[in-house]
Amino acid sequence: MKENNNKIINDFTKGNVFTQIVRFAVPFMASNMLQVLYSLVDMAIVGKHVGSDGLAAVSNGGQPMNFFIMLSVGLCTSGQVNISHIIGSGKREKLNSMIGTMFTVLASLAVFMTFIGIVFRKSILRLINVQPESFDMAAAYMLVSCIGIIFTFGYNMISAVFRGMGDSKHPFIFIIIASILNVILDITFVIYMDMGTAGAALATIIGQAVSCICAVCFLLRNKEDFGFDFKLESFRIHKESFSSLIKLGIPFALQGCAINISMMFVGALVNSTGYQASATFGVGIRVDDFINKVTQGVSFAVSSMVGQNFAAGNFKRVKKVVFYSWIISICCYAVYVIVYFTNREALFSLFTDDATVIKLSGVYVSAIIWNYPAMALMRGSNGLIQGTGNARLGLIFALLDGFVFRIAFSYLFGIVFGLGLFGFFLGYGLATYGTAIPGTIYFFSGAWKKKWQCVYGNAK
Repeated sequence: MKENNNKIINDFTKGNVFTQIVRFAVPFMASNMLQVLYSLVDMAIVGKHVGSDGLAAVSNGGQPMNFFIMLSVGLCTSGQVNISHIIGSGKREKLNSMIGTMFTVLASLAVFMTFIGIVFRKSILRLINVQPESFDMAAAYMLVSCIGIIFTFGYNMISAVFRGMGDSKHPFIFIIIASILNVILDITFVIYMDMGTAGAALATIIGQAVSCICAVCFLLRNKEDFGFDFKLESFRIHKESFSSLIKLGIPFALQGCAINISMMFVGALVNSTGYQASATFGVGIRVDDFINKVTQGVSFAVSSMVGQNFAAGNFKRVKKVVFYSWIISICCYAVYVIVYFTNREALFSLFTDDATVIKLSGVYVSAIIWNYPAMALMRGSNGLIQGTGNARLGLIFALLDGFVFRIAFSYLFGIVFGLGLFGFFLGYGLATYGTAIPGTIYFFSGAWKKKWQCVYGNAK
């Protein structure tokens, strides 16, 4: 494999840390921003041309899909961490088996999840208490989304490999393709062809499919730099790579699923107050996605940079990566809070003309803004936990966040304290501190260094 002038692999074990994290994170932040923008376009077009029940349908139909996607994201994150460790430890000959195993496992999972989603979609929607006004549209949205799971998994998988190799530029290019297609097809399917929520789902899936195919074509042309030969015999499960992938992948997947299940629980509580409250929650989550996904780009950069430096034993650089990520994230959230709180009704009115939903925006925003300081801290601490490969700790934090804090707080504030909808939203937001605070303590304690000693020998 080429060691110099590589188009894909970047070495983060030397050089200026702040410059590297900015250059590496910005394309991820821009990529995630585009993903959120075309998701917001979905919501805006559906809200304006289908109505509040359509917004509720997209929100509710998307929740089970997010659960399926979290399973793939867990394995993808594991692959990313393993790849960054392979590069950081100088063992690049292992890339072919790791990537081949990752591709094979995720493709098999995609087929299985497609079957589950199509066959059991209505039962799942009944389980989360979807209102009758939006049930059929939610089922249609979920059906189309399930058919395209293979492309969603494929794009996530390829993006994770890029991240592990330190390449954020090419995923940005591919997401631009998906975003442009999604907007054009949204307008075509929903407005001109009157396909409703199914049209919005179809637009997203086609955009992701084209983006995924373009990414695969690029990798085929650059397979020497990529580290995977694309030979048929390489698309199999290699025992050692599979063990490493599953060891981190299962805890990471359970981590995401635990949070997603808790979100569906909160969604069920919100749904019990009516479809307009459900629409408010759906729009609010999508608006929140803007800042959360943008700053998630920082976390992507942190996990890969920490992964390489952790494997190389460069602990001082690991600390710098986390500190700089906090500075960047705090600045982003501070600006966003000011804009969001002072323009909440205007932002919600972009997605719906329903006066009740717009009025409820104040209830949602006044509760959710307490969540942002914790989210800023998590960008660094979660990136550290992922980058060091401590999936078990990440799972413990996620279980606390999802099954203890998020569910308990939402029920406590909404039902026990009688705060109703505001309490559901407040509990949903405050649960994030269940991960942020112990994650920050873990970083400052230095306990993460002990894992390096166990895996790589005596610390430098």
